[in-house]
Amino acid sequence: MSTYIALASYTDQGMRHVRESPARLDQAKARLHAMGGEFRAFYMTFGQYDLVFVYEAPDDAIAARFILELGVLGNIRTTTLKAFPEAAYRELIAHLR
Repeated sequence: MSTYIALASYTDQGMRHVRESPARLDQAKARLHAMGGEFRAFYMTFGQYDLVFVYEAPDDAIAARFILELGVLGNIRTTTLKAFPEAAYRELIAHLR
């Protein structure tokens, strides 16, 4: 499984319906699980982004489809990062010439 970090900001629509955000989070978790992935962490944050979540997906295509499905709902905009764990980082660096 690959790890992804999503930085999310509420849209105007998302803010108008922010009270429903916990239920939407539960739905997102269930949808990702049905796609073979899993949430690892979720945070509400201050600053440029309103939410940060870490999730795993079987591959990049599923990770992208999951984020697109969230975006289509119109409540958040996301920036997604693919994350490499420390062991992968060390292996990549070790192979540099």
